[in-house]
Amino acid sequence: MRFPLALTVKIARHIIKHKVRRTPRFALVLQLEPLHTCNLTCTGCGRIREYSTSLKDMMSLEDCLASAQECGAPMVSVCGGEPLIYPKIEELVAGLLRQDRIVYICTNGMFMRKKLKDYLASVYAPRIEPTLTRLLDEKLISGKDAELIRKGKHDGPPAIKPSKWMYWNVHIDGLEYTHDLIVEREGVFKEAVEAIRMAKILGYQVATNTTVYKETDVKEIEQMFEFFSSLAVDGHTISPGYDYDAAKRDMASRLGRKPEDFFLTRAMTIEKFAKIQEWGERFTIFGTPVYQEFLAGKRELTCTAWAIPTRNIKGWKAPCYLMTDGHYARYQEMLDKVDWNKYGVVNGVARDPRCENCMVHCGYDPSGALGTNYHRGDNWKNIRYNFAAKPKPYSAGRQVNAFNGVSIGKGHLAEAKAAINTGLAGAKSAFQNNGGAGGACGSGDTSQRDELLAKVRAAKNP
Repeated sequence: MRFPLALTVKIARHIIKHKVRRTPRFALVLQLEPLHTCNLTCTGCGRIREYSTSLKDMMSLEDCLASAQECGAPMVSVCGGEPLIYPKIEELVAGLLRQDRIVYICTNGMFMRKKLKDYLASVYAPRIEPTLTRLLDEKLISGKDAELIRKGKHDGPPAIKPSKWMYWNVHIDGLEYTHDLIVEREGVFKEAVEAIRMAKILGYQVATNTTVYKETDVKEIEQMFEFFSSLAVDGHTISPGYDYDAAKRDMASRLGRKPEDFFLTRAMTIEKFAKIQEWGERFTIFGTPVYQEFLAGKRELTCTAWAIPTRNIKGWKAPCYLMTDGHYARYQEMLDKVDWNKYGVVNGVARDPRCENCMVHCGYDPSGALGTNYHRGDNWKNIRYNFAAKPKPYSAGRQVNAFNGVSIGKGHLAEAKAAINTGLAGAKSAFQNNGGAGGACGSGDTSQRDELLAKVRAAKNP
């Protein structure tokens, strides 16, 4: 199976229960943002710019858990911001699991190995020495790390343990050069890969999360799937980059770029995702085949953004994860007060001009599961896709040249560094002149980039 049986049954029961009750709208996945603070500044993300006045604020643990209870979604995606910065992330994950939720931790991976080492310390016993030896041999932990692990962890919050109900969902938007360019920091791809490798050794479930943009090389995305399949990653989510307002404003004001040069139109999305169904056969792509057909331009779907609601520090965000027309104190209040017929695209016509180019998973993936725009055979199609044998790891993916950036001295800052080191004038910023793929939330330290570019400007204007 592409998705574990217990998790599939839980979601199916939830859908059937509400169908029998004829509930008009209900949540499948809760996007829970306990904070918007992040350690990265990702191109294509407007999240932290939208909430720039409240970056130091965060939801209480009690509020987070109550929100999950309130909407009743069987799955909770803990995102942000970078959720591993949230001080009570361990208690939050444990609390959601006690509520019998499926939990996804959406992370950029930079703090993930620290959490994995915390787990090892919490369960240390001589029997895990072979595991420590393997981690040391593969340079995933240091000798100092091993000694700290051996001392054990006897205080603090409970560690995040492997569970069939939990996934690490790691942001990956291409191979090394592209990914580091998008997150605007060199070395992030390498750290994310090492965190994924370590998590798999320790028995965690791991997925990757990718956004595709105008300048994304589709062949590179296929190679990315091949590479991470060779690491035995459990699945992948993928979605087109959409020009929502906050991201457009950030693109123009912070980077001086035209949003139309970066984000996808509907026609471009269909072109980029022409092979999505083929990828779904070769790799464990999460989501329904109906949504894949939609991405490939083979059918229409109606937006069901209410099925993946977002809860953050300001309340229930509406109408969707990317567009903000208001925040509501209660989930049911949002469902009742938002005029859902004002949004989405129907028969090729955008009800709201902001929806014109959106084909994002948070609006349309649930549509494939809920049977909107139902075609005969859709249910069987979904069942067959999920219950079919899980694609085997693609061992040849180990031959992919994944580390094609800073690891070989060709990172996106290489030109700027060379300009500084040699005093060359006229060097260009890769941030302003190169394209990339993807996007995730970020609000962190840009000092490395800013300092380098300041020096380049100084070199150009002595």
